[in-house]
Amino acid sequence: MSITDSVSPPNSGPPRHIHHDADEAFVMLTGDAEFWLAGERFIRGPGEIVFIPRGTEHTFRIVGDAPSRHLVILTPGGFEGFFAEMAAGQFRIPEDMPAIEESAARHNLTFTGPPLSADDDEVGK
Repeated sequence: MSITDSVSPPNSGPPRHIHHDADEAFVMLTGDAEFWLAGERFIRGPGEIVFIPRGTEHTFRIVGDAPSRHLVILTPGGFEGFFAEMAAGQFRIPEDMPAIEESAARHNLTFTGPPLSADDDEVGK
């Protein structure tokens, strides 16, 4: 199991992606995040949990003016290596996508589409 304590700034989030070999859960501690999970959009805040089964396309973005602190739990473990590589390389999305995609491939992650944007359709549509 991999458990990462993460803080994400407002309006940040990764491109759509799939974890091919791990289930993922978000435990929201502070702030709000909009999730896109296999075509469904919803917002979760403090005290709420989102479960994403392996092989399911998803993404999220932080909404509102405050950062979000959340636990990212993946099982089985090993994906923490991706986060370590991102930090060591100080990689940024979208500027460093080639290096990020290289690391992602080593950790059984495939990017499948763009990040969510505040300009996207309203939640629920």
